[in-house]
Amino acid sequence: MIYLDNSATTKPREEVLETFVKASAQFYANPASLHTLGNAAEDLLESARRQIAGSLQMDTVYFTSGGTEANNLALFGVAHTYAHRGKHIITCVTEHPAVLNTALALERQGFEITRLPVDEGGHISLEDLQQALRPDTILVSLMHVNNEIGTIHPIAEVSRLLAGKRIFLHVDAVQSAGKLALPADAMPDLLTVSAHKLHGLKGSGILATNNVELAPVLHGGGQESGVRSGTVSVPHAAAFAKALRLATPSPDQRAWNNDLRTFLSTFERVKIVSPQGAAPHILAVAVRGVKGEVIVSGLQQQGVVVSTSSACSSKNTKTSHVIEAIRLPQPYRNGVIRISFGDFTNRTDIDKFKQAFQNVYEVIKGV
Repeated sequence: MIYLDNSATTKPREEVLETFVKASAQFYANPASLHTLGNAAEDLLESARRQIAGSLQMDTVYFTSGGTEANNLALFGVAHTYAHRGKHIITCVTEHPAVLNTALALERQGFEITRLPVDEGGHISLEDLQQALRPDTILVSLMHVNNEIGTIHPIAEVSRLLAGKRIFLHVDAVQSAGKLALPADAMPDLLTVSAHKLHGLKGSGILATNNVELAPVLHGGGQESGVRSGTVSVPHAAAFAKALRLATPSPDQRAWNNDLRTFLSTFERVKIVSPQGAAPHILAVAVRGVKGEVIVSGLQQQGVVVSTSSACSSKNTKTSHVIEAIRLPQPYRNGVIRISFGDFTNRTDIDKFKQAFQNVYEVIKGV
């Protein structure tokens, strides 16, 4: 099968699997234990933490079960620690549900949430953000790359806009870490990364911070400096560090993306959904009058795997909140598919997708 659903998850690298197996076999002790085996496990854990912090240019790294937990920790952690400063949080209507639903939960607790609108390309307006800022704003939470259509938020400009203000910036970098670098001179205060999006393992994420105090979401034995209780998985931490170290942006993905844009634009009923300048590894397109599930199924029969607009909601028959927010014309809304590249994608995969899509389109064009 040609796998082009890398924004949903990626195939783990062999080196990452080897690191996980080796660490599981040799460093199985609890890193909180005082004996020699525990100390060895703790040494490996802290080495992985330092490597990740250095790679991301962040001061502190908390290991979590994935991106969802890290996003929850970022929002709840800041909100509950700094509520004395204010109870206003700003995010965007196209964020991942891990942010949107956490914000909704905070709203029920008495916080005020401003959800910035987007244009037809999924972009926020810096003017809208500027106008939304208030004296009681404590946090702005924005994803770097949209998981459904690849829109890139202007994180550097947002960071500069917030400079000198007592407002934290949280960036969900789940779809960009290892692919698109954040500007070194405009790093956020909190950063979410998930291992399985960069050829690491599921069940492994981190929240990295710079000088931010966080109230814990999980309570227990006080691991992770009291912020995230629970015995830390040393093998997952070591594997995460290896995956991040091996992650390198592909110079070919922009060319493949442009090639597919040109190719798909020749079909009468196809509309390119991802805006120009979107992340090179994500391309969302829509076919007028045809359900995305039909296209996905047809491509699978041709040996090609893609997804509808978001794997997190692909089995849900509702239109994606992102597609609604960008006001995609109604005839296209149910026909969105997402093509996403990974480090194992090659030119042959792109060519086979083109042939498969041609075959599927010939079948559906009369529908």
